[in-house]
Amino acid sequence: MKKQFVAYIRNLQNEITSALEEIDGKAKFVEDKWTRKEGGGGRTRVIENGNVFEKGGVNISEVHGKLPESMQAYFGVKDADFFACGLSLVLHPTNPMVPTVHANWRYFEMYNAEGTIVDSWFGGGQDLTPYYLFEEDAIHFHTVCKTACDKHDSSFYKAYKKRCDEYFYNTHRNEARGVGGLFFDYLKQTETMTMEDWYNFVTEVGNSFLESYLPIVKKRKDLSFLKANRDWQEIRRGRYVEFNLVHDKGTLFGLKTNGRIESILMSLPPHVQWRYDHHPEEGSEEEKLVKILQQPKDWISY
Repeated sequence: MKKQFVAYIRNLQNEITSALEEIDGKAKFVEDKWTRKEGGGGRTRVIENGNVFEKGGVNISEVHGKLPESMQAYFGVKDADFFACGLSLVLHPTNPMVPTVHANWRYFEMYNAEGTIVDSWFGGGQDLTPYYLFEEDAIHFHTVCKTACDKHDSSFYKAYKKRCDEYFYNTHRNEARGVGGLFFDYLKQTETMTMEDWYNFVTEVGNSFLESYLPIVKKRKDLSFLKANRDWQEIRRGRYVEFNLVHDKGTLFGLKTNGRIESILMSLPPHVQWRYDHHPEEGSEEEKLVKILQQPKDWISY
């Protein structure tokens, strides 16, 4: 399974970076191959200062070795080794009318002292973080997510949409990071779902990513904006940073397993603001967004 999924994410990285370069029209991804001394490595691709994307990364990694003591305690195991692979992407557009997007699809195996697999699972999802709320964009994004889910189980979208709303939530701010999408983790073999079934589901979601995001980019990338709109974008980016550094499990896992710091922090935007006790103007488009983020919304009917 791990060979199958590694082959998949390598190919998906190529597809996504090619499509993003085409829509940007200026910047190209710079590739950085790296190795991890404890085992494994990855292929980081970063795009910067383009016509559309101010900064973005589409990374794949395959890492393995001894599970750190802190993670052994977290999983309740001893003397365990692990293998983890995945594709993770974050795109921060220049135009504040274009939303930031994040996606991740991953596979994990854990081994005992004899090298036997004792556990394995898939995880991942994709979520949208707008700075200005165009409801039709949120509806489109969620519709694509639901379509991918429904091909495998009609209950998946509702369940994984709910988990996304719960997970990508800045509890210290009492607001969501964005308008959600899908989030799933610990997808393990059951009586009704084999690991091959989960592979087919996770790759279905991965294959739907470009369809979920690029139409939104095309629609919004040439809209006009003012400096005040950029200021708001940078303030909201600050909330994005707060989530990634305070709450995100992937970031914490990377730091605790001596992951490559440049790849881990690739998700952070280049220009951010933190203004003391900032509140948007009453009745403004900015306030409209905040109100939605304070109470997750069902964008489409189940």
